[in-house]
Formats: sequence, C-alpha cells, structure tokens
Amino acid sequence: MNTAEATTVAAPSFDVDRIRQDFPILARMIREHRLVYLDNAATTQKPQLVLDTLSHYYAAGNANIHRGVHMLSEEATAAYDRARGQVQHLLNARAAHEIVFTRNSTESINLVAQSYGRRNIGPGDEVLITHMEHHSNIVPWQLLCEQIGARLRVAPIDDSGTLQLDEFERLIGPRTRLVSVVHLSNSLGTINPVQQIVELAHARGVPVLIDGSQAAYHMPVDVQALDCDFYAFTGHKLYGPTGIGVLYGREVLLEQMPPYQGGGDMIRSVTFEKTTYADLPHKFEAGTPHIAGAIGLGAAVDYLLTVGFDGIGTHEADLLAYGTAALTEVKGLRLIGTAANKASILAFVMEGAHPHDVGTIVDTEGVAIRTGHHCTQPLMDRFGVPATARASVAMYNTREEIDALVRALEHVREMFPV
Repeated sequence: MNTAEATTVAAPSFDVDRIRQDFPILARMIREHRLVYLDNAATTQKPQLVLDTLSHYYAAGNANIHRGVHMLSEEATAAYDRARGQVQHLLNARAAHEIVFTRNSTESINLVAQSYGRRNIGPGDEVLITHMEHHSNIVPWQLLCEQIGARLRVAPIDDSGTLQLDEFERLIGPRTRLVSVVHLSNSLGTINPVQQIVELAHARGVPVLIDGSQAAYHMPVDVQALDCDFYAFTGHKLYGPTGIGVLYGREVLLEQMPPYQGGGDMIRSVTFEKTTYADLPHKFEAGTPHIAGAIGLGAAVDYLLTVGFDGIGTHEADLLAYGTAALTEVKGLRLIGTAANKASILAFVMEGAHPHDVGTIVDTEGVAIRTGHHCTQPLMDRFGVPATARASVAMYNTREEIDALVRALEHVREMFPV
C-alpha cells in the first residue's frame, strides 16, 4: 500500500512528536500494543497541563466560589472567572458575560430550547435543523415542539453528506422561529457553511444556534464574525475535563431569556413572595458549578491556543487525506461521509462485518475507534446502515497510527472475507 503521497506533509513548525509528549496516556500499552487512540470525536485525551491544573486546584485551592471572603474562596473565584475570560477569548465573544458554563453541549442546547424557545416559539411555529444532527440537537427541539405544539423541520443532505443548501433555504419560512445546525458533523465530518446559514436565516429575521461540539477543537471559531446568536461546545472534546460545557449567547438575547434552573447563586434576592435574578451569566448557573472543570477548561484553551490552530489544521488535514487514501484500499470498505468540505472523521462500513465486530477486533491490536450509531440514528437511516465504525483524528495522531488502523482492518478482512 502506497499512501505516502496522499497529500503534503504537515507544516514543519508543527512537531507532533513533541506534542505527544504532553499527553501521558498515549504512552500506555493496550494488549501489548502501544495505544492508538482514534476515538477523539467521542472525547479527546488530556495534556499534562490540564491534569496538573485539576490536581493543583483540588490539592491546594479547593473552595466554593462567590460565597466566601476567605483566601481559598477568593482564589477559586478568581480562577473560575478567569476561565470564563479564556473561553471568551477562544470564541472572540464581545464580553465575558456572554459565556455561560453548563455541563456539556447537550445542556447548552436544552437551555436555549427551554428558555429562549419557550418564550419565543409558539403553536404552529417551526424549528429548522438538518439531517446530520446529533441527538442532542434533535431531542431537545422535539421535546419543545411537543410541549408547545410547534413543528420540527429537517433540511436534507445528499449522498456525500453535504447539506442541500437550496432546500435548507427553502425551508426557512414565515413560521421559522429558530435554526439550529451542527458546525462539524460527528458522524460524517462534514463542515457546514455556517456563516452562509446565518446570513440566510438573519435575512429572514431568524436567530441561529450552532452546535460546535466537534468544530471548536479543530478550527478557530469567531462568533462575532459568524454573527451567530448562540454557539455551544463541550469541554471534554476540547482536551479539557468532562462535565463542563459552554453556551455563548448574544447578550441581548440572554438578557431577555428567563432562567433555565432555579437555586443558589443565580439570584439577587429571594423572599417567599418573589425572587429577582442575578446578572448575566450567573442567572443561568444555578447551584455550585463544576469549578475544577471550568478551571481545567481554561487550561485546555490556553494549551490549544499555544499550539495554534494553523498547525493543528494543516496536520489534521494531512491525516484525513492520508487516512482516506489508506482506507479506500481496504477491500470491501466503504466510507460514509465524503463531502468536499470535511474534517477529522473517517466513518466506514466493511462488507460482511458488523461495525461492532470491527471495533472489537481492532481493539485487540491496541487501536481505539468508535462503533455504533454515534447518537445520529436518523443519519444512519439516511445511509441505510445500522451503524458505522468511526476513526477520528486529533492533533496528536500520526500517519503511523493510521497505518496501524489499516493493518488491524486487514485482520478484520481476514476474519470476515468477501
């Protein structure tokens, strides 16, 4: 197999071997093989900086925030607030108070559905999504539509996994009250033309939420340039901790939205007769938050920006092109998701072998991939498959690891000949 000429090699300034040293788990042996971690779309591994930040917080600075005058509380509050500023910088939001900390992208989208949606969407109105959405950008809108008698509309995709933009535009009608669309598909790798989508929607007075769960760690995101109204992402896919997510919201919209949850820390005053709410973003952050998670996410943002998206993008594009060329040489393998504009995802099926069997066999050689419907069951139905196997790359992956995946898939082929 000769795939060395699939594309140009990543920029010399991007030293993947040096970067790999920052991720201790990559040295782990799995069944006598060096770990090949290609399940990054599910969660990324964590650099030592993030691990050290989490450990230092719990070992030397653990305290609740916003509620204490002692030094530990003040230090924890400062670190938590600093993390919000780091995320603001990552997204180029206008102000730190446009950044709301949540548990994950799923909670961010539910927040918009139940706060903005319940106030601004009524019976007979419509929410527009696409056929490639993750369940977290389908089910919250279904729940909202059931609650208020609205309608969920779905824009189609073609056989390559590319959004049919003309049909999308046609579906933005007089009853459309919100567009919610994925930036980068977790099952296909398709990068949607989100700036164009925002322009089309705004021309009709319709706000747009972008699910950036997959995009935010592969490419720079500028919410002001995109002019989107909401942007959601999750920390654990951004080399940060689990249990922490982000919702960016345009200030004027967040100000109009009622709280999503009630409790401590989101209030200004409470009596048995009436409660008044805290200013942004605190009115959306009820209770003790994931303090360590936010601080760890801030460290992950710093790490990501230090490495730089230019080098990351060039390196990952090389891996995608190399992997695409390599996988197409495996007999009986069919790629699912071949859009011209895509990133990071190599999803496929193998004739005669169930994806779960594929994942189990390659795991015996230390190769970690994801198998299943990837929380996109309607998308699987669209392509007529129950599931796919999915390899997904990140900044620390290498061509050699793609080669290891291909060798493991050849063993699958031996066990399931066609």
